[in-house]
Amino acid sequence: MKRTGFMAVVAAGVAMLFASSASALDKVTVAYFLEWPTANQVAQLEKTYDEAMGVEVEWRAFGNGNEMSQAMVSGDVQIAYSQGLVPWVVAVTNGLPLKLVGVAVSYAEADNCVVHADTGITQANASELEGKQIATPIGNVTHYKLLRTLDHLGVDASKVNMVQMNGADASVALARGDVAAACAFGGPLQRMKEYGDELMTPAEQEAIGIRVFDVISVTESFANDHPDLLKKFMQVTDEANAAYNADSAPFVETISTAAGMDLAATEDMLGMFSFPSAADQKSEAWMGGTVQSFTKEVADFFVQQGQLDSALDSYDFAVDDSFL
Repeated sequence: MKRTGFMAVVAAGVAMLFASSASALDKVTVAYFLEWPTANQVAQLEKTYDEAMGVEVEWRAFGNGNEMSQAMVSGDVQIAYSQGLVPWVVAVTNGLPLKLVGVAVSYAEADNCVVHADTGITQANASELEGKQIATPIGNVTHYKLLRTLDHLGVDASKVNMVQMNGADASVALARGDVAAACAFGGPLQRMKEYGDELMTPAEQEAIGIRVFDVISVTESFANDHPDLLKKFMQVTDEANAAYNADSAPFVETISTAAGMDLAATEDMLGMFSFPSAADQKSEAWMGGTVQSFTKEVADFFVQQGQLDSALDSYDFAVDDSFL
C-alpha cells in the first residue's frame, strides 16, 4: 500500500524479525480467521499440531490479512494461516521478510461484493456506483476483486468512496443501508446476500482471470531458525486436508466449533472451498509457477490502481515449497 501508518509498523518491526535468534521455542503463534472454516481446524481444536511439533500452538484470530502481517512484523505471530494473497503481496512488496510456504484454501464463491437491492444498481448501470460508498477491507483479496470488478464494468474506482471495514462491520452497514455496496468473505458475505445481489458472480469473475486463494505465510526468521517445526506444521495440515478430502462428514461439526459458526453455515461455506494437497501445491498449477506469476500480476494491477507505489520485478524469491 502507499506509505501509511502500516509502513511505520514495518519500519519498526523489520529489524526485530531479522534479529530473531535460533533459540528453542516453547510456543508458536498462528494467525487465523474466525467464520472461515478450513479442514485443518480439526487438528487445531484437537491439538494435533501441539503434539506433532512438541510445543504449544496458540491460535490468534484476526480481522484481515494486513493485521496478520503487522503481527508478524511485531514478532507476535510466526505463521499466518489462510492469509489473503493480496496482504502478503503488499507486505513483501514493502520489504517485509515473509515467505509464502503453502496454499491454504482455494475459493471463488466465498469472497465477493453485494449491492444493496434498494440502489437498483446492476452490471448494466454499474457506473452509478461512482460517488457512492462501498464498504470493504482495504488491501486484501476482497479489495483486489472489487477493483478488478469495477475496472471490468467500466466504473472509475477513483470516484467511488471506499470505506475501510472488516466483514462483520461491512455486513451491518449494508443491512442498515449506510452503503450502496459491501464486500466481505466468509460468514459476513453470506449475511450480506439477504439484502442484495452480487455485482458479478464468481463464475463471471473467474472468466476474466480473477483467482481467489489464501496462503500459508511465515516470517523468514521462523523458516530459517525452525525449519523442522515448520515442516511438521505443514505435514499436520496436509494430513488434515487429506482426511477431510477423503470423507468430510466426520469433521464438519468440529470445524464449525473451531470456526465459531453454526453447523449449517459451516457446511454451506465448506462446499465452496477446496484444499489442495501438498503434491498439488508443488505442481505447476500452484507453487510450481502459477502462484508466482499471478502474484506479479496482482502487484502490477495494484500499481496501476495507485494502491502500491511500485511492484517488484519478481516474487519468485518469496515463494518456497520446500516445507511441503
